[in-house]
Amino acid sequence: MKPRRSILSVPGHVLKMHLKAAASAADVVMLDLEDSVPLDAKSQARQQVIRSLQQISWASKTMTVRINGLDTAYGYRDLLEVAEAAGGLLTDIVIPKVDHPRDIHFAARLLDGIEQHTGREQPLGLEASIETAAGLQQVAAIADASNRVQTLVFGIADYSASIGARLVSLSGHGEKEETLYPGHRWHFALSRMVMAGKARGLMVIDAPYGNFKDVEGLERSAVMACALGCDGKWAIHPGQVEPLNRVFSPSQEDIERAGRVLEAFQQAQGQGRGAIAVDGRMVDQATVRMARQLWEQARHLGLV
Repeated sequence: MKPRRSILSVPGHVLKMHLKAAASAADVVMLDLEDSVPLDAKSQARQQVIRSLQQISWASKTMTVRINGLDTAYGYRDLLEVAEAAGGLLTDIVIPKVDHPRDIHFAARLLDGIEQHTGREQPLGLEASIETAAGLQQVAAIADASNRVQTLVFGIADYSASIGARLVSLSGHGEKEETLYPGHRWHFALSRMVMAGKARGLMVIDAPYGNFKDVEGLERSAVMACALGCDGKWAIHPGQVEPLNRVFSPSQEDIERAGRVLEAFQQAQGQGRGAIAVDGRMVDQATVRMARQLWEQARHLGLV
């Protein structure tokens, strides 16, 4: 699967933002039909998203669309109309507020029929946004619900509301957490999602950071998510893309370290030895696997 270090979310009804997103360095552009679109612009946004997918040159970007919740009057129309008209231009559909596997079952079955109708051969993927306590409790079953599920996404603001957590910033999206909790307040939720996702070969994406002017806070949040095993993070402003791409890419130091591990491993294999030493430290097979993963990621990004 292509890298998803940065996922730039843009309102579905604002064409000029689509054009800026297309010119950005984001790995993924997500055209949003949900929270960023006013109720009286839902239908307009849906049609604008279809036109933008069809008419804008997105180059090599991975394209996704976030529909409205399946418990609303808009979600099923979003899924039906966007997938029919522009499904061939998309990689995934993002399903918000997934609380139960049945949400995935419904979307997957509807897509089955749409793809038979349109003749699409490559199935559209699904991204399940985990935004409530109920969704987190069911995350393993949600990840297992369909082969279409490619990614799990953490929705920090709605999750905070669902568990009654305190609001410590204007956006509710990750800022000022250190003033309230001596550690990573969302460590368990993210780790639970990472475990469920990686056990099934899925990507896991962290929530956006709300203060787009606070680059230091964004980097701190991204470093923590990367350390927990997340593959990337949503962005709400083009200015957040570069820091996210940098944090979720292997550094030159990381690449050189992985190269030394793999070189030592190859030498040990040729000499019939199992254990290897690198820079005076013993290295086991788990470390070799981590080094190989990092090297492959760097190769995919053109860094080696």
